[in-house]
Order: sequence, then structure tokens, then C-alpha cells
Amino acid sequence: MSPLVEAQELQALMSGSPVRVVDAGWRLDGTDTRAQFREAHIPGAVFFDLEAVSDPAAALPHTLPDTDHFAQAMGTLGLSDSDRIVVYEAGPMFSAPRAWWMLKTFGAAHVQVLNGGLGAWKQAGGEVESGDTDPLPARFDARLDRNAAVDMEAVRRALADGTSSVLDARGAARFRGDSAEPRPGVRPGHMPGARNLPYSALVDDAGRLRDAGELRTAFEATGLDDTAVPITTCGSGVTAAILVLALTVLGRQAQLYDGSWAEWGSRTDTPIRTG
Repeated sequence: MSPLVEAQELQALMSGSPVRVVDAGWRLDGTDTRAQFREAHIPGAVFFDLEAVSDPAAALPHTLPDTDHFAQAMGTLGLSDSDRIVVYEAGPMFSAPRAWWMLKTFGAAHVQVLNGGLGAWKQAGGEVESGDTDPLPARFDARLDRNAAVDMEAVRRALADGTSSVLDARGAARFRGDSAEPRPGVRPGHMPGARNLPYSALVDDAGRLRDAGELRTAFEATGLDDTAVPITTCGSGVTAAILVLALTVLGRQAQLYDGSWAEWGSRTDTPIRTG
């Protein structure tokens, strides 16, 4: 099954079979995406609160929780690991792939991202509704895929011995260290040996993931080997999931550094390069 679904496909699915639709909007600038959900969402959708679903005890932002926490959060949203789940967001592609990746990492069997999000849904003539939702609780049996995410030591080894390419999804200015990091105490720059592929290069002006040919060209431009399983990283593990999604579209595997630059850049024992 493709990791992407188009708006018209989703409309057809919803008219003929049970589909659980999830709004996973989140923005680094603090936009109240829950308020946006209340204002307008796909009928029957539930709101995936990225902050609440992530590890509540972690010092780092948006890291994976334990299986019990994730299972309870998804069950409260009425989601089962066997459901057909489609994740979207109101704005251009940004955070929905992180929710897609988390769901897959914890064992969701059938999960996709709505390409183009709410905008594409409306453009295809889809209706919206407003207000909060109160889904019936469900059972989500969470099973962590330990190969999906890597820790800082795995990234150190990959950079040292060249076993995996590290692709950084932050913008070029942040990667070079020309602009300050948005989180206090995090140094600017990048990991020595990492390659920059801004997530924005993979998303078109309509907020959709680009087609397979354009995605392939973007990854080839980084020098990524055709058979390599890269590690993706970003500021806090959110947009790194866009790179994972794009690679999945191309039939390739990838791992995600969950701590990302929020961890690497905040430490004093990690090497950093600028320029």
C-alpha cells in the first residue's frame, strides 16, 4: 500500500469502508492547530496532539513514548492498530508524516498520509465539520519497531565509519549555522559528515509531496547511494519524517534520529561544523 493517498481516493474509501481519519497538525511557531481543527476538519476526524502523544518525561521535544503511553493515547482517539488510518494536517505538509511514522513505528498496519492535506480535500469537493469530537475508545496494541529509530550513539558510529548516510532536513541556513536555532541552548551548525536535504525541497507550492521522479532527483543530488539505508534528522524529529515518507514512496527504507538536532546541538561533547 502506498504511504500516500489522494483526496479523491480518500473520499471513495470513506464512502465504502471504515477509515479512521486523523488531523496531526502541529507548527513550530506555536500556531494553535487544535483550534484550527475545531474550526474545520474532515468529517469524523480526531485530533492527534503531537505534544501529548510524545514522551511526557523526556527532556527533548517530540520523542517517542513507551508502548503503554502510545497505546493509551491512540485508544483514547478511537484508533486500533488494525484500522485503516489516514493522517493529514490543515497546512502544507509538515507534521502529518511524523504522526504517520509514529503510528507505523508502533505497529499500525494500514496508515497513509493525505497528500495535500485539508486543502486538497476541500479542493476535491470534500465537506468539513467543526467542533470537538468524542470518539469511542478502542484497543491499540502497540509494538515498537526498534529498527525505525536510532539514538545519538548510532548516529556517531554512522558518521565515524560511513555505514549510513545522515540526511538533515533542516533549511540550508540552519544547516550551515547562518541562523540561530529556535530552541534556547542549542548551538547552530550541523553534524560533520551530514548532508543537507531541506524537507521543503520535497514539498511543492501546494503543500503536497512531490512526484516520485522529483523525489528521486532530490535524493540523488545529495549523493545518496541507491542501496543505502540513510538516517534522517532535523530539529526535533518532525520534518525528518518527511524524508522517511519520501523514501518510502520510492520503495526505500530509512531510520530516523529521534533526538535530532535538539539533542546533538544542545550537548557539549558532540562535534559541530558550520558553513
